[in-house]
Amino acid sequence: MTQLDTRSPATAKDGGAPADGMRSKGLGGNSVGLLGSAVIGVSTVAPVYCLTSTLGSTAGEVGVQMPAVFLAGFLPMLLVAFAYRELNKAMPDCGTSFTWTVKAFGPRVGWMCGWGLVIATIIVLSNLAGVATSYFWLLAGEITGSDSVAGLDGNKAVHIVTCLALIAVATVISYRGMTATKGLQYTLVALQLLVLAVFVVMAFTKAGGADFPTSAHFSWSWLNPFAVQSFAAFTAGLSLSIFMYWGWDACLTANEETSGSSRTPGRAALVAMTVLVGSYLLTGVAAQMIVGSGDQGLGLANPGTSDNVFAALAGPVMGPVLGVALFVAVLASAAASLQTTFIPVARTVLAMATYEALPASYARVHPRYRTPGRATVTAGVATGVFYTVMTLVSEHVLVDTIYALGLMICFYYALTAFACAWYFRADLLRSGRDLVFKGVFPVLGGVLLAAVFTKTLADMWDPAYGSGSSVFGVGSVFVIGVGLLALGVVIMSVMRRRSPAFFRGEVLTKSTPALVAED
Repeated sequence: MTQLDTRSPATAKDGGAPADGMRSKGLGGNSVGLLGSAVIGVSTVAPVYCLTSTLGSTAGEVGVQMPAVFLAGFLPMLLVAFAYRELNKAMPDCGTSFTWTVKAFGPRVGWMCGWGLVIATIIVLSNLAGVATSYFWLLAGEITGSDSVAGLDGNKAVHIVTCLALIAVATVISYRGMTATKGLQYTLVALQLLVLAVFVVMAFTKAGGADFPTSAHFSWSWLNPFAVQSFAAFTAGLSLSIFMYWGWDACLTANEETSGSSRTPGRAALVAMTVLVGSYLLTGVAAQMIVGSGDQGLGLANPGTSDNVFAALAGPVMGPVLGVALFVAVLASAAASLQTTFIPVARTVLAMATYEALPASYARVHPRYRTPGRATVTAGVATGVFYTVMTLVSEHVLVDTIYALGLMICFYYALTAFACAWYFRADLLRSGRDLVFKGVFPVLGGVLLAAVFTKTLADMWDPAYGSGSSVFGVGSVFVIGVGLLALGVVIMSVMRRRSPAFFRGEVLTKSTPALVAED
């Protein structure tokens, strides 16, 4: 496998970089094992948060085929996960998608791939903070028995200040290193999965009862994606489903801090995805059985509750006491993910700076905590600014940014998948395993995600896509998604003038497996 340069970035540069340009970042090694890595992957995805945010929206798009769309979204994610696993074996670098696409396709494509990951993370961090804030005040209202306390979330100034405070706390915890991150996550992830299991059992038990007139009897057709009423509805639902799996690659961005960095992160990602798909299917089926997927009453697609399903279902399904536990689980899910989601963005920025694709100041690692301190703080500030601006500009920011996030995810995951097949092109005919895991699976996953990206890009031009809001007649989801990608092109143009060596391919060089020794 590739031998990483063990010197500091400055030493490597001054003393002669290794042939392939790979550099050490100075992160704390052997801080996380297989279980800890898998927990970080699950936590970053935030299954309870994802479910409360998108169960209703997905049901609104595809109706009773919502569980089928969850399965369909899992397929490209699984195929791309194999690409990540193979690339990580060869190059366990915390830059992941950025580093790997540079090695495969060159600096410009790699830079934009890294930007896609960074901006997607900023978007999801802002949404996580928003959901955590809402559930903080909902929980406070439940505990105090005061509607006026719960209603504070509707006060825009209070909401923004609370959100910024949560972002600051998450930033501080992430700043202090992977050990602090891992210890907190065990408890929060266990709490999420336990409460989710209780909700599923109670929903199955109460489905069909007199208190739930919109209940639906389970049908195997719910798992048939070909029964979705239109291709446009399917792709819209699939985009949301893909968002629900996003974040498992945090296992890989922590690879330089993980024991067995070339193999453990890939295995942890597969474990995390198995837990996620099981949780989503069971919860989706249970929720649909007890309240149905319609837009009336407690139906999942009711526009009044679809963007926060568990807030509506907690009391009716779980009762007043356990319902509070569901509020706690959503708050814990969003808060835990808010903290761990700093891992991929900070380490991607660290890698980009280390390889001179961003200003050198972001390559600094805290001498005590061994974390990318400046990159972490900058990510926190960017998240706070983004959420504040979007909240003041649009009342539908949560829905529209989630739809835009799907575009970003498809963009950088697809590029990474194609990078795997191209990087390993010389290996593909050596064995059946190499052909399947380094070629067929990544290309198929990349094609599926590229198709979703293209169809979503066309659909989101329509103001009816997402929340229905528009900017000069153009759908706000399109403006958010395409505008942020275009911003990346502008920043890349500025960096080309500041760091010409990287963009000439002199810092991180393209290579193929022919240059890589086998394990």
